[in-house]
Amino acid sequence: MFRPTLPARRTQQAATVPGMTHKLSPGTALLLTIPPLLWAGNAVVGRLMQGLVPPVTLNFLRWVLAFAILLPLAPWVLRRGSGLWAHRRRFALLGLLGVGTYNALQYLALKTSTPLNVTLVASSAPLWMMALGALFFQARVSRPQLLGALLSMAGVLVVLARGDGSQLAALRLVPGDLFILLATVSWAWYSWLLTRRDEPEPIRADWAAFLLAQVVFGLGWSGLFSAAEWTLTDARITWGWPLAGALVFIAVGPAVLAYRCWGLGVQRAGPAVAAFFANLAPLFAALMSAAFLGEAPRPYHALAFALIVGGIVVSSRR
Repeated sequence: MFRPTLPARRTQQAATVPGMTHKLSPGTALLLTIPPLLWAGNAVVGRLMQGLVPPVTLNFLRWVLAFAILLPLAPWVLRRGSGLWAHRRRFALLGLLGVGTYNALQYLALKTSTPLNVTLVASSAPLWMMALGALFFQARVSRPQLLGALLSMAGVLVVLARGDGSQLAALRLVPGDLFILLATVSWAWYSWLLTRRDEPEPIRADWAAFLLAQVVFGLGWSGLFSAAEWTLTDARITWGWPLAGALVFIAVGPAVLAYRCWGLGVQRAGPAVAAFFANLAPLFAALMSAAFLGEAPRPYHALAFALIVGGIVVSSRR
């Protein structure tokens, strides 16, 4: 259910500041931990699929399958009078940012940039979240949030540098880094828009309906971007069981399940706190590399985890 669980009585100041949060509960922390775990798997699969399917087309196929999964759960959304078409501008914007843009840019970045650079640029999400909140959503940035951002990003840098700071000094930005930067800003904007309760109550009260309403318009955006990819490049698809399995995973996990958990978590904790959980994705990616690529965990993984979790705890304090 995509609604914030706000207390019945709050001070006037707290009620007027978007993004204010409760003390982080274990349930909310779990909701916000599942998406970065699935997103880490999504990045690994996206990298593996580079030679089998064009990146923007991969995003389109992903959401076609997600649409097929969601449609039986909330078919009434497409009917006249559901509120979807009356609020088409909001859902079209959410679909553009969360469905049509974010992962298309991420898959594209994985094709044109190194995984190290892509993950490093994506780790700036908390700063973009706080900047957009302060500029457009009247959210005050507190000292604990700034300190939490520094701690979490320090943890991400430890993972990316593999405990060796000289690797960061050797980084060189390429066009793919711009793609992931745009994707990160898009996701920050999308997360803040989730705090605006402008959609009809029946759609807002049903998580599948809320996501399906975004996918309806997001398919249009992603289909348009995919058509441009096939027109402007020598795109081709190599069909087979590896691609089929990858599509099922990214449609069920990172698409449907992750969006469900992320929407609930953002509504409960606020976009600023949720952004720090997104920084768990590089750590999960490192652990997946150890599990699937034979790279054993090292002491710096423990240090990075402590810094990232410390940033989450500090930022969630009043």
